[in-house]
Amino acid sequence: MSEEPPALTAAEELALARLALAEGDLAHAADHLAAALVLAPTLPDTHETLTRIATAAGGDLDLFPLGHRAHVGAVVARAHLLAAAGRPAEGLDLLVAATGHAPGVDWAGVPWVTDPELAERLDPDRCARILMQVCAAVPDPVPRIGRAPLRPYLTLARHAVTAHPRHALLLGAASALARRLGEVTLAVTWASRGVRVTPSKLGEVWLGYAYRSAGRTREALAALERAVAHDPDDLAVYADIAGTLADHGQLDEALGWTDRALARDPTFDCAVHTAHRLRFLRDGDVGHLVALADFTRDHPDDTHEHTDLAESCRGRPWLGQVTPAVGAMVDALRRALAADGLPDAAVRLDTVEPPSAMRTVTAAVPGLYVEVTGVADPDPREPRRATEYQLWHYEGSTAAPTLPAPSTVAADRVRQLAHPAWPHPPAAYDAAVGLATLELADLLGLLVHPPEAPPTALGRVLTGQDPSLWVRCVQVWACLGLLHHRTDEPWATSTRRRVLVELIWGVEDWITEAALFALVTAAWVDPEVRPDVAGLVAERLADVATVAQGRPVPIAISLAHLALATPSVDQDTTALAHRLLATPVRTHRTGRLARAWRRLTARLRRRP
Repeated sequence: MSEEPPALTAAEELALARLALAEGDLAHAADHLAAALVLAPTLPDTHETLTRIATAAGGDLDLFPLGHRAHVGAVVARAHLLAAAGRPAEGLDLLVAATGHAPGVDWAGVPWVTDPELAERLDPDRCARILMQVCAAVPDPVPRIGRAPLRPYLTLARHAVTAHPRHALLLGAASALARRLGEVTLAVTWASRGVRVTPSKLGEVWLGYAYRSAGRTREALAALERAVAHDPDDLAVYADIAGTLADHGQLDEALGWTDRALARDPTFDCAVHTAHRLRFLRDGDVGHLVALADFTRDHPDDTHEHTDLAESCRGRPWLGQVTPAVGAMVDALRRALAADGLPDAAVRLDTVEPPSAMRTVTAAVPGLYVEVTGVADPDPREPRRATEYQLWHYEGSTAAPTLPAPSTVAADRVRQLAHPAWPHPPAAYDAAVGLATLELADLLGLLVHPPEAPPTALGRVLTGQDPSLWVRCVQVWACLGLLHHRTDEPWATSTRRRVLVELIWGVEDWITEAALFALVTAAWVDPEVRPDVAGLVAERLADVATVAQGRPVPIAISLAHLALATPSVDQDTTALAHRLLATPVRTHRTGRLARAWRRLTARLRRRP
């Protein structure tokens, strides 16, 4: 169904409909009436005009045709005419279709839907199917703000249950709708009556869901287990039981149920997704999530969309988001922002910090005085290894880019894509394909000349909360773009691998993190490169740990998180990463950063 933005008010559309009707132009009258229904679906004048048009047309339904791109107003008008013609079940089918198209509109808030006599005339099986169609068209549960337009369907369910009090399928479907609309007690009552009338697998599932929504976990599990007894081959119920147990911290019992399902069918998607998510929750081994990503890639035709991988990665460093930068410079930046842009008198550094940090903070807080009292050993201004792509040069403690600024096209492209969060690494890789056509010089130029944040809600939040995060976003997405550079080249000798490897061994910088994340992402999407990437990550982290014994390494914590996100990394590297993350300095800083990040990401979710 299509729906064009309205250019007129409902009253204006109705006036035009009446004018066309007076002139005998029924087609245009119907068009304007359909537009008015979209704007005011429950307005009495709209329905009075619809009746007049229908009378003039002799009840011709073809005035409001259906088709692949039917106007939603025409669909709703036809629904009302079907009900008036004594075919309310067909009318309800069309109203539910409109609800699926726009759940927030009160399509069903009209007298004939909420009339108790309608439920008495409807076949209870058909009514149950209609209620199930409503359930399929709306979220589970429906957010409180979106429930009002759906309550006419719940009124229909109440009347139907009153008219057919011993129809088990109707009771279960009514329970499912009530539960979605927050009427949990009613949902339990109806589902309980349904299984007493006719015990069945579906009835027990509905009862289990109702109990679960009511917080009655033990009874929910009992109902779901009875559903399994009715039909041991419905493995989706096994996954539901496992998820319910996991939600209450019973991971071992939950995994027992996924194992039972997988013993019956090792490729059953719901059980596979649930099992990998729960195993990751149990031991934190990213290998479970990598295996889930592999399964998802190898089974693109799953029965329905799963969110286990995204849920597992959400909010986790590098798995689902950029990590906040650490160090004295960004600490000074955040203090200045908290003080409405008034900087500290000075920042005193024992040695230079990453060049991206130094340049970002001094640009964001122009009045900040930075004093560097020395240079620690090994010199953080020098690449960790000789590289062809040297992005920075120093004059004393001041860094400047060695590369020219990227093209306007490249800057605009990265503005459109850069974001501090993603569902999971393969999703980030897929999204970065939009940078595939950029030249290598542009991608490298973006790393040291990040464009300003876009004038969007996201850009305003990042600029106001933490400008360093926007710079890190640009660098991350530019490096992800490098993964799409010359993909016809074999990985081992490819330009993309060579450039990213050189970047991770350049001057210690936020770019090091971004390039290493790109390599880790490559390992997520291509099993063949995993041994190579795991070796690179292990080598880079070992170097960081060695350097950190003699001087601060602001990127060390982030690289430790990256190691833990790397497929097939060895146990020694994992142990080293955990030791770096357990340092007292990190514990002291994490609380502040975690709170700041939670505030920022919460705002980003509210303002996409």
